Amino acid sequence: MNGTFNLLGMTLAQLQELCVNEGFPRFTAKQLCDWLYKKRVDSIDAMTNLSKVQRARLNEIATIGREHPVRCQVSKDGTKKYLFPVLDGHFIEAVFIPDDGRATLCVSCQVGCKMGCRFCVTGKQGFHGNLSAGDILNQLFSIPEFEQLTNVVFMGMGEPMDNLDAILAATQVLTADWGLGWSPKRITVSTVGVIPGLKRFLAESPCHLAVSLHNPVPQERMAMMPVQKAFPLNQVLALLREYDWSGQRRLSFEYTMFRGENDDLAHAQKLVDMLKGLDCRVNLIRFHESPEAPFKTSLPSVIADFQNYLNRHGVICTLRASRGQDIDAACGLLAGKE
Repeated sequence: MNGTFNLLGMTLAQLQELCVNEGFPRFTAKQLCDWLYKKRVDSIDAMTNLSKVQRARLNEIATIGREHPVRCQVSKDGTKKYLFPVLDGHFIEAVFIPDDGRATLCVSCQVGCKMGCRFCVTGKQGFHGNLSAGDILNQLFSIPEFEQLTNVVFMGMGEPMDNLDAILAATQVLTADWGLGWSPKRITVSTVGVIPGLKRFLAESPCHLAVSLHNPVPQERMAMMPVQKAFPLNQVLALLREYDWSGQRRLSFEYTMFRGENDDLAHAQKLVDMLKGLDCRVNLIRFHESPEAPFKTSLPSVIADFQNYLNRHGVICTLRASRGQDIDAACGLLAGKE
């Protein structure tokens, strides 16, 4: 790398500003978008419709910003976990999940996480920094399965609403006509309920939203998820009720099942009462046990009873298939270890 900043992750507006500052024609920004996002070049010299002077100047001040993964682990179910080098010698992980005509990439947005959820291995790593929009997009652009991707979920390492500028820039590149031109329906962004970021996300992004709920009882949720103290779930739900969810954007709640903690029918009833009147769905997730988390997985029969209760009482509820558990690629297990 011979530059001072990366081009990957820059929006059209940012590239226009760069071109104006460098004395390039304004239309050069559109050409840069074309090379970066449609042709996905990994070299400035490959941008052959830019003049030699422009390419030379860009090589002086910038680089594309593509970094190939340093490791790929393959699960027996076909899931692949990629390890990427990022800032200050740290690493992050992204997970490719093929499934009956769909191919989803679960991407990370931070090195570690500040949220400290007691059941999440990522949170045990502490927080080491935010990823840039380029770091996020690199996880898509630098895997061999890029062309197969049908969906992207921001459910890897980190809390998206705690790094929202990068999330919004990355999703803008994914959905804008000058970028990849994807439908926002192909993208889901998760959150534990960081309200300031969530307000901005709801106002500025058309992408789907997934809220990590995990327990409808405030004190119990606080014992699992410290964020409950700063941003109580009732305030998060009040904010969500201000929006119309009957259109293109979908609202879902993630609910990890912990044995004896949140999996009885009393919790199911509280969840039904809490979500009444909200156009949403609940995704149940089997807890993936780890020596680093003091919880056990709910029994299959208990999960089935919980799911059936929600569906009978008007809450659309599905059980998410566990994928990649044998390579620590399942929900809550990403740690970015080299």
